This record gives sequence, C-alpha cells and structure tokens, in this order.
Amino acid sequence: MAEVVGGVGTSHVPAIGAAVDRGLTDSEPWRQVFTGYEPVRTWIAEQRPDVAIVVYNDHGAAFSLDLLPTFAIGVAEVYPPADEGYGVRDIPAIHGDPDLSWHLVESLAADDFDLTVCQRLPVDHGLTVPLSVLFGAPSEWPVRVVPIALNVIQYPLPTPKRCLALGRAIRRAIESYEPDVRVAVVGTGGMSHQLQGTRVGHINSEFDRMFLDRIGPEPHVLAELTTTDFIREAGSEGAELIMWLVMRGALADEVKTLHTHYHVPVSNTAAGVIVLQDA
Repeated sequence: MAEVVGGVGTSHVPAIGAAVDRGLTDSEPWRQVFTGYEPVRTWIAEQRPDVAIVVYNDHGAAFSLDLLPTFAIGVAEVYPPADEGYGVRDIPAIHGDPDLSWHLVESLAADDFDLTVCQRLPVDHGLTVPLSVLFGAPSEWPVRVVPIALNVIQYPLPTPKRCLALGRAIRRAIESYEPDVRVAVVGTGGMSHQLQGTRVGHINSEFDRMFLDRIGPEPHVLAELTTTDFIREAGSEGAELIMWLVMRGALADEVKTLHTHYHVPVSNTAAGVIVLQDA
C-alpha cells in the first residue's frame, strides 16, 4: 500500500532557482540560505520517496485571470518547465505519475473535492524551485511528481480551513492506493511578502515564526485564520502559506518537526522551510 513518508513546507522564491542554476549556492549571501536546505536534502534522500505531490500556485504560465480554477491537478506523463519571460530553466524533465494522479482525482471527487483535471500543464517556479530546494541540480529528478495547483491569485481564495481539509482528503486517497509507493507531500509558497501597493516589501517575521511553530502541533489554530488575516499579517502574496496547510493536512494528527529554517530577506521576501513527519 502507498504511504506518506512526510511533508515539507518551503518558499518558492524565483531567485532561489536562479541561484541554483548559476552555481551561486555556496557564495554570499546565498550560502546562508542554502545551508538551511542541507538537512532537508539529507532527509529526503534518506526517505527515498517515489512520488512528490507538490502543492503550488501557477503565476500565469498555465492559467490566466480569464480561466483560473480554485484547485487543479495534473495527470500528464511529463510537465514542461514554463518560460516565465527570461527563458526556460535548464532543469531535467519533470515526470508525472498518471496512475496516482487519476486515483487522486477519483478519490478526491468521491470525498467532495472536485479538482480541475489538466492533461497538459506547463509548470513555473512555484513547482520547480521547491524541487531545487529538495534535490539541488541533479541530472534527473529522483521522484515522479503530481502537481496540485491552488488559486492564491484571484479572489475569493480557498479558505485555510478548506486547504487543511483538502490535505486530509489527499491523505485518505493515498492510503487507499494499492501500489506500494512512498509519497512525500510538499506545500509551497510564502513566507510573508507583498509585491505591490502601499505595503510593497512587507515582511512580518513574528507572524512567520509563529506559523512555523504552530503548523506542526496546532494546524487547526492556523486553519481558523481567515484569508484576510493571512493578507493582513503576511502580505498579499504571503497568503500563499495556505498551501502549506494542504501539506500539513496530508500528515497524521501528531507529527514531529524535524527541521526548520528561516531567512530574511531572500529577494524581497521572507523564506522558510520546514520538515514534518508522522509521530
């Protein structure tokens, strides 16, 4: 039977991927950021997952404001990296797991989550940067990937409580999947940042650290916050943190926090990472 080996929450700042691609990870100021990723890479190598379910948001590569699903899932064999205006990243092909994807589609629909099904899905830094955080710059990604995209761009957004519930439904779907596969769940985005308006450059480290402290033992407390709470405290783009709640919902009620790291600033955002595993 399939099993969840653990979860990772991580920022998906585009500059992190650029630092990997340009070989800057061991230079200042990037060394301080990537030192915090080393325990994450050690953990993921030890767990040897077959599949990573990556919960991310699209930034206009696959969807637009004219057509933007609340929840979407890829069911393709391969997901091409998107050109986000500065050329396609020189990274390996991202191979999917159509069998697990379709199982998730069917199980989630039966569990009252109707996801938009994507037969073709170019993926941007929201998905590719977390792969670089986990695995660096390999010649091939060592996992198959199931992308699950959330709308955190156009309002209304899914509520934090709904995101936690989606994660729990994903856990039930994985546990009902018969093939013997090891699954890591990755929630991406955040931490606090705002890219426009009068609060451009907003960073709230107190909120970020509270979120890192509570997502393991008290996700229900975070799920009671409103989307407006996340925007007020973490900034308009900091609301991406609701995607970490999907990851948390896919884990057991009791978890161990194995590693956290937090750094300000990365580009113009706060960047964090956490590794959680069932207790």
